Amino acid sequence: MELNPGVSTEEPPSWDELYNVNLVPSELFLKFRKEIEGFRLGVNLEFYNAPLNDFQTKLVLKPLSSERRWKFIYEPIHHDVRIVSKKIPLTKFVNLQVGVGHSFSLGATGWKWKLTSCLGGDNVSRIRNKTSVGLCDGVDLRFGWRADYVLPEITGALGTDEPLFNMESGRLEASLDRVEAIFTHKDE
Repeated sequence: MELNPGVSTEEPPSWDELYNVNLVPSELFLKFRKEIEGFRLGVNLEFYNAPLNDFQTKLVLKPLSSERRWKFIYEPIHHDVRIVSKKIPLTKFVNLQVGVGHSFSLGATGWKWKLTSCLGGDNVSRIRNKTSVGLCDGVDLRFGWRADYVLPEITGALGTDEPLFNMESGRLEASLDRVEAIFTHKDE
């Protein structure tokens, strides 16, 4: 027999069930950059530890001008070459990126496009962002992080079989996905 018909008797979730923060990055990048006569030449060493351990090397060439529209990428391990456009803003939160590439190991040429956003996710709200911290001249750390959340919700009803007052606490899952150490050498 229910003592208070308008109040839910479920046990509220604990704080541990409401949030999860993961500070172990799944991607670690070391980027070495050299600026030469209006171009930036970079060597990226990329280490992935989730869902499986992997390593990639990339050579990247791109113009330094503020109107940079492309970058050239060569992956020596996979023998892939790509030219990728910079992210083209379609709206304040949605970007389009287009690329053309060739795989020497597969003997195939193709193109890709990608729509990206810092917002949105699968049935939850998501914020994705990169934060940069300059340690000293030529040395930067960049952190790629995300936060998936469901906002709290308060509902109620009167004269129905639903409770008079009901509150869903919401959820937060945050993670540090990527850590990049960037070393840049500039010609003086």
